[in-house]
Amino acid sequence: MQESSNSEHLFTLDGGESIHTLLQGTLPGGHSAAYPLAYVMSNGTRHPRRPPQPAGTVYRRFIPWLGQTLSLRTLDAEADLPAFHAWMNHPRVARFWEEQGDLAKHRAFIANALADPHVHPLVGCLDGQPFAYFEAYWAKEDRIAPFYPAGDHDRGIHMLVGEDWARGPQFVAAWLPSLLHYLMLDDPRTQAVVCEPRADNQRMIGYLQQYGFAYLRQFDFPHKRAALLVLEREVHAQGRWLQGLHDPAAPA
Repeated sequence: MQESSNSEHLFTLDGGESIHTLLQGTLPGGHSAAYPLAYVMSNGTRHPRRPPQPAGTVYRRFIPWLGQTLSLRTLDAEADLPAFHAWMNHPRVARFWEEQGDLAKHRAFIANALADPHVHPLVGCLDGQPFAYFEAYWAKEDRIAPFYPAGDHDRGIHMLVGEDWARGPQFVAAWLPSLLHYLMLDDPRTQAVVCEPRADNQRMIGYLQQYGFAYLRQFDFPHKRAALLVLEREVHAQGRWLQGLHDPAAPA
């Protein structure tokens, strides 16, 4: 890894491909890793105090097979409300998220996400155009914690692609490894990323397994039957996910 400044890093993959990744407003090693370790109690759970949500763009890299730059930025309560509202009311999204409603409902949803210290709401963009909403959460104090032995710095993810033009495996190969890469960079103490899609969301489960997640079991949340999938840091480190499994220019 060649370090170019206090907040920019140049990552070179096997084969000589270079990826330029921007971690804004952080020290080398990630935003969360620079936050002092202290423990607090939330709803009867002892966990590390979480850092404030960073503002603006937190990650960026060029996607060769799309010819576009993917970025992740913190959700903006006003600027992103119209797109977020449309996405939540998209039938394909509503089927799994079940959060369809009016602007007032979605304004409140965004406000709650931005006020929640255990959640980092993110917007995925390609060449600056928003296409997806992601939630990165700390698993220890999340509702997932009773269902697996969550580590102090484990993360979890919720994901939706709101724009029809950004669907398909070539786009998943861009945004899913990038989201995971960001979480692993953000805090090197993160030993696992967990995901709990609805058990009948076979397409999403298949993508997660393709990018290193292990399918552990099914379990019941109050609102859904869920599948529990976990990606260990060691497994993530052994993969070549950023080169794109669906890069048409890559050798078979």
